[in-house]
Amino acid sequence: MVGIIMGSTSDLPIMQDAADILKEFGIAYELTIVSAHRTPERMFEYAKTAASRGIQVIIAGAGGAAHLPGMTASLTPLPVVGVPIKSSNSIDGWDSLLSIVQMPNGIPVATVAINGAKNAGILAAKILGATNPEIQQKLSAYMESMKETVLEGAKKVEQSGR
Repeated sequence: MVGIIMGSTSDLPIMQDAADILKEFGIAYELTIVSAHRTPERMFEYAKTAASRGIQVIIAGAGGAAHLPGMTASLTPLPVVGVPIKSSNSIDGWDSLLSIVQMPNGIPVATVAINGAKNAGILAAKILGATNPEIQQKLSAYMESMKETVLEGAKKVEQSGR
């Protein structure tokens, strides 16, 4: 199972993309709000109990100072995927990106693009798929469908150019 956490309800429209792609792959997830700054005890409890509750990967999205992914990673042995969010108080999302990607040695956080929650979900699926052939098969089918979409588009463009 994947845990999807975010700093506030304003992050939900972005983080829903992670939930949607996990649902498409048939991967169970939980979704909740955990603020590193406003509810630090909740963040501590979430991160410390995630593995014992069956969570295998955590996706953490945050805007602004974006401490949630890194602090969560410091409290759990699970892989954490950070999603920097361009929020109303951010500097075009750059502050969030740098807060998440610039972790000190020993506390890694895999980081996707600003507002890249869909890729975070796909990365979580790939992490789980490393030891789960059923998920690997679904990922392969997803990749094949993306390839087919591009090839169909190329064919249409090439035909219209004549």
